[in-house]
Amino acid sequence: MTYERQTKITRVIIKAAVLMLEYGAESILVEQTASRLGQALGLKSVELSLIPSAIVLSTLDKTRQSVTTTRRVHHKPINMSIVCDLQKLVIDVEKNQRDILYIIDYMKKIKPNYYNRWLVVFMVGLACASFSYLQGANAISFFLTFFASSFAMFVRQELSKQKFVLFITFGITAFFVTCVGSLAYYIKEADANIVLASSVLLLVPGFAFINSFLDALKGYLSMGWGRWLEGTLLTVATSIGIILAMSLLNIKGW
Repeated sequence: MTYERQTKITRVIIKAAVLMLEYGAESILVEQTASRLGQALGLKSVELSLIPSAIVLSTLDKTRQSVTTTRRVHHKPINMSIVCDLQKLVIDVEKNQRDILYIIDYMKKIKPNYYNRWLVVFMVGLACASFSYLQGANAISFFLTFFASSFAMFVRQELSKQKFVLFITFGITAFFVTCVGSLAYYIKEADANIVLASSVLLLVPGFAFINSFLDALKGYLSMGWGRWLEGTLLTVATSIGIILAMSLLNIKGW
């Protein structure tokens, strides 16, 4: 294998690895995908070093010729469609022995698969309202939770569209959802505690915490710590937004 061809293959592999890591794939899946893609393209081995902000990747051909490259990772909203598309690509390359140009063209066409934003707003509102129902909320509390969490999801989408930092997005969203949910204090029949507790559930960074534990248990300690810290900072930002709203509205806690 020529050095130029190995360099092209290395760039394709690290591009796939970066996409998977950016959109929320588990670390071991990123490493396995990169290794399988490299072997399908004729390499002897692919070695990765993952940290939350970058990937270092080295490839070896059968003559022990080595190519190493580094790419920065810019974290984006979780989107499993990207991960699924790359998995399909790897399976296709393994089965049909695709060439490097086919892979490059395929990866250029990969785009995030977004749901309709209003469907997301409705379903998030319904999910939070359903949780309030499980906690014993009456009909008024149910609909107040639905309204508050739907509005919060709309605010979160707008802030994301304007490319605000994720921590600021969570803090501002938490502030507004607490302000809207506090309307329950002015309605006698509503249970304000349930409304406020249920309407902020859309801001729980569960995916970050789950991936952090999975990475740590499978030996990717730096990735595990990084993702755990990210989830913790998002939780802190959410808490700050809630506390500011409670202080402004003189709410004594729930």
